[in-house]
Amino acid sequence: MFEWMTSSEAWIAFATLTLLEIVLGIDNIIFISILSGKLPAEQQARARTLGLLLAMGTRLLLLLSLAWIIRLTAPLFTVLGQEISGRDLILIAGGLFLLYKATREIHEKLEGQDHEGVTKAAPTFSAVIGQILLVDIVFSLDSVITAVGMVDNIYVMISSVVVTVIIMLFAAGPISAFVNRHPTVKMLALSFLLLIGMTLVAEGLNFHVPKGYIYFAMGFAVLVEMLNIRTRKGKKVEFNQPKT
Repeated sequence: MFEWMTSSEAWIAFATLTLLEIVLGIDNIIFISILSGKLPAEQQARARTLGLLLAMGTRLLLLLSLAWIIRLTAPLFTVLGQEISGRDLILIAGGLFLLYKATREIHEKLEGQDHEGVTKAAPTFSAVIGQILLVDIVFSLDSVITAVGMVDNIYVMISSVVVTVIIMLFAAGPISAFVNRHPTVKMLALSFLLLIGMTLVAEGLNFHVPKGYIYFAMGFAVLVEMLNIRTRKGKKVEFNQPKT
């Protein structure tokens, strides 16, 4: 079980996979932060923690069901010359769900929940956790298939998942607070979810989109927004300074 810990190649694979899992996990943290932000303040931290623990549990269960994962990649039927597998169906469904949630959140931010005279009830804790679990399954499936393609040692994969989730648990709070503190960042995060949803649907339809392009675009957008935030802070300081 622990023989891999004496292998330098296994440690390189572990470090590479962990880094990749952290990058892929950013999508999950953004979604969990936005959903948990709709709950009362005293429930948000618990929702984030439970959501990430569910993500870890889902990934570990999928890793322990590799035979089932392999069957998921087998074609089920063909549509317009494209072979569709169980994995493709899950990615398409998850992508459409992300598109729906992100579009609805953007609509509420721009128009307001009661713009039509109807005030919506706040989501319950169980409803938010249910939505987090649904997206966890989609992200976990993509993550596990990536891991299986990179590493052939199940213990390396399990260790990487556990370490990644521990890092995400520490990062989720500050990221969530930052997103909720800056409305423009929250809108940017929702735009990322739209992009990720479209990417999942494209992947499900066998149109491969290199993830490097996606994350480069997201990183560039975040850099521009950080510069905007710094500029706005500078203008506030300048405005608040007493005139001589």
